[in-house]
Amino acid sequence: MPDPLPAPAQRVLEAAARKGVALEIRAFPEGTHTADDAARAIGAELSQIVKSLVFVAPREDGVLQPIVALAAGPDRVDVARLAAVLGEPNVRRASAREANDLTGFTIGGIPPFGHSRPARVVMDPRLGRHQTVWAAAGTQQTVFPISPGTLRMLSNAVVAPIVTEPDGAEPAARSDTGSGGLETPGTLP
Repeated sequence: MPDPLPAPAQRVLEAAARKGVALEIRAFPEGTHTADDAARAIGAELSQIVKSLVFVAPREDGVLQPIVALAAGPDRVDVARLAAVLGEPNVRRASAREANDLTGFTIGGIPPFGHSRPARVVMDPRLGRHQTVWAAAGTQQTVFPISPGTLRMLSNAVVAPIVTEPDGAEPAARSDTGSGGLETPGTLP
């Protein structure tokens, strides 16, 4: 673990510790601005990288409800599927400023938990394909390894299919085999 730990990474470490989990945060001086950068830096498969993507659901009073979608590195979140899972018809991607204001972290370093405001978190079950996945630890230079089941618990995530296939086809049905401890509470048509 880097010493001293950057303040945003310290917040992630403390959020995990409040739930009884000790994280091993690793730092990379060159940074890990993209999922590809992170995979190369840590020597992992791109599908082991957790992207924490911020979306918002505007309320009638104009207040933005933060939503964090957790997806594997090569996958794209389908906004319509995310909206259906949440029962929020007006979900949209947050701007960089909104993401920072709503989570307390900058894009490229947004972790799956430890945000400055409560956020609804939805985790795609594809992250359960690996025993260990890697997530940003609050900065573009810090990451941590974690099991998908522990990630779900720490982020208080709902597990639901929210990504599209590269060709636009619906994701194939998956069994619990290799789920890394993820439970998928039903699926969408």
